[in-house]
Amino acid sequence: MRDGHIPETTVARLPTYLQVLVEATDRGVATLSSEELAAAAGMNSAKVRKDLSYLGTYGTRGVGYEVAALAREIAQALGIAEDQPVVLIGVGNLGRALATYDGFERRGFRLVALFDADPTVVGQQVGSHAVQPTADLEVVLHRHGVAMAMLAIPAPHAQAMTDRLVDAGVRSILSFAPVHVTVPEHVTVRRVDLATELQILSFYERVAAQFTA
Repeated sequence: MRDGHIPETTVARLPTYLQVLVEATDRGVATLSSEELAAAAGMNSAKVRKDLSYLGTYGTRGVGYEVAALAREIAQALGIAEDQPVVLIGVGNLGRALATYDGFERRGFRLVALFDADPTVVGQQVGSHAVQPTADLEVVLHRHGVAMAMLAIPAPHAQAMTDRLVDAGVRSILSFAPVHVTVPEHVTVRRVDLATELQILSFYERVAAQFTA
Protein backbone atom coordinates (compact mmCIF):
# COMPACT_ATOMS: atom_id res chain seq x y z
CA MET A 1 0.00 0.00 0.00
CA ARG A 2 1.36 3.41 -0.98
CA ASP A 3 -0.40 5.39 1.72
CA GLY A 4 2.49 7.84 2.07
CA HIS A 5 1.79 8.99 -1.50
CA ILE A 6 -1.98 9.39 -1.24
CA PRO A 7 -2.95 12.99 -2.12
CA GLU A 8 -4.59 15.02 0.62
CA THR A 9 -7.74 15.47 -1.47
CA THR A 10 -8.05 11.70 -1.80
CA VAL A 11 -7.52 11.19 1.94
CA ALA A 12 -10.40 13.61 2.57
CA ARG A 13 -12.71 11.41 0.46
CA LEU A 14 -11.71 8.02 1.90
CA PRO A 15 -13.97 8.32 4.98
CA THR A 16 -16.95 8.89 2.68
CA TYR A 17 -16.15 5.74 0.73
CA LEU A 18 -15.74 3.83 3.98
CA GLN A 19 -19.15 4.97 5.21
CA VAL A 20 -20.73 3.76 1.97
CA LEU A 21 -19.04 0.39 2.42
CA VAL A 22 -20.17 0.11 6.05
CA GLU A 23 -23.76 0.80 5.00
CA ALA A 24 -23.44 -1.74 2.16
CA THR A 25 -22.22 -4.33 4.65
CA ASP A 26 -25.22 -3.63 6.88
CA ARG A 27 -27.48 -4.34 3.89
CA GLY A 28 -25.68 -7.59 3.13
CA VAL A 29 -24.14 -6.29 -0.12
CA ALA A 30 -20.96 -8.19 -1.03
CA THR A 31 -19.73 -6.23 -4.06
CA LEU A 32 -20.11 -2.73 -5.46
CA SER A 33 -19.19 -1.43 -8.87
CA SER A 34 -17.27 1.84 -9.11
CA GLU A 35 -20.45 3.43 -10.48
CA GLU A 36 -22.51 2.24 -7.50
CA LEU A 37 -19.85 3.35 -5.03
CA ALA A 38 -19.56 6.72 -6.77
CA ALA A 39 -23.32 7.31 -6.81
CA ALA A 40 -23.64 6.52 -3.10
CA ALA A 41 -20.66 8.75 -2.27
CA GLY A 42 -21.83 11.63 -4.46
CA MET A 43 -18.72 11.38 -6.68
CA ASN A 44 -18.04 10.40 -10.27
CA SER A 45 -16.80 6.89 -10.99
CA ALA A 46 -13.54 8.03 -12.63
CA LYS A 47 -12.57 9.93 -9.47
CA VAL A 48 -13.45 6.92 -7.30
CA ARG A 49 -11.30 4.58 -9.40
CA LYS A 50 -8.38 7.01 -9.31
CA ASP A 51 -8.69 7.51 -5.55
CA LEU A 52 -8.76 3.77 -4.88
CA SER A 53 -5.84 3.16 -7.21
CA TYR A 54 -3.63 4.97 -4.69
CA LEU A 55 -4.38 2.08 -2.33
CA GLY A 56 -3.28 -0.40 -4.99
CA THR A 57 -6.93 -1.45 -5.32
CA TYR A 58 -8.45 -1.73 -8.79
CA GLY A 59 -11.44 -4.04 -8.33
CA THR A 60 -12.38 -6.84 -10.69
CA ARG A 61 -13.56 -6.06 -14.21
CA GLY A 62 -17.24 -6.89 -14.58
CA VAL A 63 -17.62 -7.48 -10.82
CA GLY A 64 -16.43 -4.37 -9.04
CA TYR A 65 -15.00 -4.09 -5.55
CA GLU A 66 -15.40 -6.63 -2.77
CA VAL A 67 -17.03 -4.58 -0.03
CA ALA A 68 -15.36 -6.20 2.99
CA ALA A 69 -11.89 -6.23 1.46
CA LEU A 70 -12.10 -2.62 0.28
CA ALA A 71 -13.36 -1.50 3.69
CA ARG A 72 -10.32 -3.15 5.29
CA GLU A 73 -7.98 -1.46 2.79
CA ILE A 74 -9.43 1.98 3.47
CA ALA A 75 -9.47 1.43 7.24
CA GLN A 76 -5.81 0.42 7.10
CA ALA A 77 -4.94 3.48 5.01
CA LEU A 78 -6.75 5.71 7.52
CA GLY A 79 -5.02 4.02 10.45
CA ILE A 80 -8.24 2.69 11.95
CA ALA A 81 -7.87 -1.02 11.18
CA GLU A 82 -7.72 -1.30 14.97
CA ASP A 83 -9.69 1.00 17.24
CA GLN A 84 -7.96 4.32 17.84
CA PRO A 85 -8.25 5.55 21.44
CA VAL A 86 -9.49 9.15 21.65
CA VAL A 87 -10.17 11.56 24.51
CA LEU A 88 -12.59 14.47 24.63
CA ILE A 89 -11.78 17.63 26.54
CA GLY A 90 -14.69 19.94 27.30
CA VAL A 91 -18.08 18.53 28.27
CA GLY A 92 -20.37 21.48 27.66
CA ASN A 93 -23.35 21.29 25.33
CA LEU A 94 -21.25 20.43 22.26
CA GLY A 95 -19.01 18.08 24.23
CA ARG A 96 -22.00 16.16 25.54
CA ALA A 97 -23.33 15.71 22.03
CA LEU A 98 -19.94 14.41 20.91
CA ALA A 99 -19.62 12.15 23.95
CA THR A 100 -22.92 10.44 23.23
CA TYR A 101 -22.48 10.14 19.46
CA ASP A 102 -22.49 6.44 18.60
CA GLY A 103 -20.83 6.86 15.21
CA PHE A 104 -17.25 7.02 16.48
CA GLU A 105 -16.94 3.31 17.24
CA ARG A 106 -18.44 2.38 13.88
CA ARG A 107 -15.73 4.48 12.25
CA GLY A 108 -12.84 2.94 14.20
CA PHE A 109 -12.50 5.31 17.16
CA ARG A 110 -12.83 4.37 20.82
CA LEU A 111 -13.63 7.22 23.20
CA VAL A 112 -11.70 6.32 26.35
CA ALA A 113 -12.17 9.37 28.59
CA LEU A 114 -13.93 12.71 29.05
CA PHE A 115 -12.34 15.70 30.79
CA ASP A 116 -13.53 19.06 32.05
CA ALA A 117 -12.07 21.79 34.24
CA ASP A 118 -15.42 22.69 35.84
CA PRO A 119 -15.71 20.96 39.25
CA THR A 120 -19.52 20.95 38.92
CA VAL A 121 -19.18 18.85 35.77
CA VAL A 122 -16.46 16.49 36.98
CA GLY A 123 -17.94 13.20 38.15
CA GLN A 124 -21.09 13.47 36.04
CA GLN A 125 -21.95 10.46 33.92
CA VAL A 126 -22.14 11.38 30.25
CA GLY A 127 -22.81 8.49 27.94
CA SER A 128 -20.69 5.57 29.12
CA HIS A 129 -18.04 7.68 30.87
CA ALA A 130 -17.75 9.69 34.05
CA VAL A 131 -16.19 13.10 33.46
CA GLN A 132 -12.66 13.33 34.88
CA PRO A 133 -10.76 16.43 36.03
CA THR A 134 -8.26 17.87 33.55
CA ALA A 135 -5.62 17.45 36.24
CA ASP A 136 -5.69 13.72 35.44
CA LEU A 137 -5.23 14.26 31.68
CA GLU A 138 -1.59 13.24 31.25
CA VAL A 139 -1.95 10.11 33.37
CA VAL A 140 -4.92 8.88 31.35
CA LEU A 141 -3.27 9.70 28.01
CA HIS A 142 -0.24 7.62 28.88
CA ARG A 143 -2.28 4.79 30.36
CA HIS A 144 -4.29 4.32 27.18
CA GLY A 145 -1.60 5.27 24.69
CA VAL A 146 -3.75 8.08 23.32
CA ALA A 147 -2.42 9.99 20.31
CA MET A 148 -5.69 11.68 19.26
CA ALA A 149 -7.85 14.20 21.11
CA MET A 150 -10.96 16.30 20.55
CA LEU A 151 -11.17 19.81 21.97
CA ALA A 152 -14.56 21.36 22.73
CA ILE A 153 -13.46 24.13 25.06
CA PRO A 154 -13.69 27.96 25.03
CA ALA A 155 -11.23 29.75 22.74
CA PRO A 156 -9.20 31.45 25.54
CA HIS A 157 -8.15 28.04 26.90
CA ALA A 158 -7.51 26.26 23.61
CA GLN A 159 -3.81 27.03 23.18
CA ALA A 160 -2.83 26.11 26.73
CA MET A 161 -4.71 22.81 26.50
CA THR A 162 -3.22 22.11 23.08
CA ASP A 163 0.26 22.64 24.53
CA ARG A 164 -0.49 20.11 27.28
CA LEU A 165 -1.74 17.57 24.77
CA VAL A 166 1.33 17.98 22.56
CA ASP A 167 3.69 17.72 25.54
CA ALA A 168 1.90 14.49 26.52
CA GLY A 169 2.48 12.93 23.10
CA VAL A 170 -0.80 13.66 21.31
CA ARG A 171 -0.11 14.05 17.59
CA SER A 172 -3.61 14.63 16.17
CA ILE A 173 -6.19 17.12 17.45
CA LEU A 174 -9.72 17.81 16.29
CA SER A 175 -10.57 21.26 17.62
CA PHE A 176 -14.03 22.79 17.86
CA ALA A 177 -12.62 25.88 19.56
CA PRO A 178 -13.18 28.96 17.34
CA VAL A 179 -9.52 29.97 17.37
CA HIS A 180 -6.28 29.09 15.61
CA VAL A 181 -3.80 27.16 17.74
CA THR A 182 -0.06 26.79 17.12
CA VAL A 183 1.50 23.32 17.13
CA PRO A 184 4.84 21.76 16.10
CA GLU A 185 5.20 20.43 12.55
CA HIS A 186 4.71 16.81 13.62
CA VAL A 187 1.27 17.57 15.09
CA THR A 188 -1.88 17.80 12.94
CA VAL A 189 -4.81 20.00 13.93
CA ARG A 190 -8.15 19.90 12.13
CA ARG A 191 -10.39 22.80 13.14
CA VAL A 192 -14.17 22.65 12.90
CA ASP A 193 -15.68 26.12 13.22
CA LEU A 194 -19.46 25.76 13.01
CA ALA A 195 -20.04 29.50 12.58
CA THR A 196 -17.61 29.58 9.65
CA GLU A 197 -19.40 26.67 8.01
CA LEU A 198 -22.71 28.51 8.37
CA GLN A 199 -21.17 31.63 6.83
CA ILE A 200 -20.04 29.57 3.83
CA LEU A 201 -23.54 28.12 3.51
CA SER A 202 -24.94 31.63 3.70
CA PHE A 203 -22.81 32.60 0.70
CA TYR A 204 -24.19 29.73 -1.37
CA GLU A 205 -27.71 30.48 -0.18
CA ARG A 206 -27.33 34.08 -1.39
CA VAL A 207 -26.05 32.88 -4.77
CA ALA A 208 -28.89 30.37 -5.10
CA ALA A 209 -31.44 33.05 -4.17
CA GLN A 210 -30.18 35.24 -7.03
CA PHE A 211 -30.90 32.48 -9.54
CA THR A 212 -34.37 31.74 -8.17
CA ALA A 213 -35.49 35.34 -7.72
